[in-house]
Amino acid sequence: MKYQPGEVALAVKRLQYRHHRALSHALAPLGLSLVQWDTLRHLHRKPDASLHDLAVLTFQTDQSFGSLATRMADRGLIERVPGPGRAVRHQLTEEGARLRAAGQDAVDGVVESSFQALTPAQTDQLGDLLTLALGADPTA
Repeated sequence: MKYQPGEVALAVKRLQYRHHRALSHALAPLGLSLVQWDTLRHLHRKPDASLHDLAVLTFQTDQSFGSLATRMADRGLIERVPGPGRAVRHQLTEEGARLRAAGQDAVDGVVESSFQALTPAQTDQLGDLLTLALGADPTA
């Protein structure tokens, strides 16, 4: 074995840390934090997501995500709408959608730069391996 699992885990963490720093820097001119942009991205992909779903998707607790959602609503990036029963759902505002799209361009540039040393086949292989390590079927 060329790499011990702990070494691979550390490399994944270092890459994640590098992405986090670069993405935070790239999103700053838009006035967005990484977690705010991630929220906009997930709401764009899953507009009917519950507060709990969004908390899980953005690696937040329900309580911390609730505070984040309140701040984002106050800023006009998302709005709260009634859901089934007592549930409250969130949706993108026009400004939130605009900033999500602008942020996507910034994120794409960071991530493409990060993987530019890999061929497309290697990028696919890495994606498959990470998917497999996470317990999902990479061919699904």
